[in-house]
Amino acid sequence: MEKTILTNNYGEVKLTGTDVDVVELIQKLRNDLIRDFLDERFLKKYVQTKYHHSDISPIKLEFIRKDLKDLYLSPVNTKHYNPLIEEIQSHENFSLVGNEQLLYRDIESIFEKYIF
Repeated sequence: MEKTILTNNYGEVKLTGTDVDVVELIQKLRNDLIRDFLDERFLKKYVQTKYHHSDISPIKLEFIRKDLKDLYLSPVNTKHYNPLIEEIQSHENFSLVGNEQLLYRDIESIFEKYIF
């Protein structure tokens, strides 16, 4: 059976089918988030809001973008995402609410390397 992943605006995900690769799903979710941060405007606004850091030098932005691209191409750290993997494997319906911090934590580690 083919896998189907349905999402809604509330961060809820419904999986149908029996052929769902959980790590692949997490990588897709993570990479979708990374693509958002590759937009310089989104990245700057997030850093201003989260870290109260209003000015990022163009050089730091390039380093951040390079590391984000590297993360995008890298495999998912299954140890980091283990709580989400277990929840997905045990439920057909699950919510990203509460679990999105795992996705953000991956990305924020890059920001923190260059901002502080």
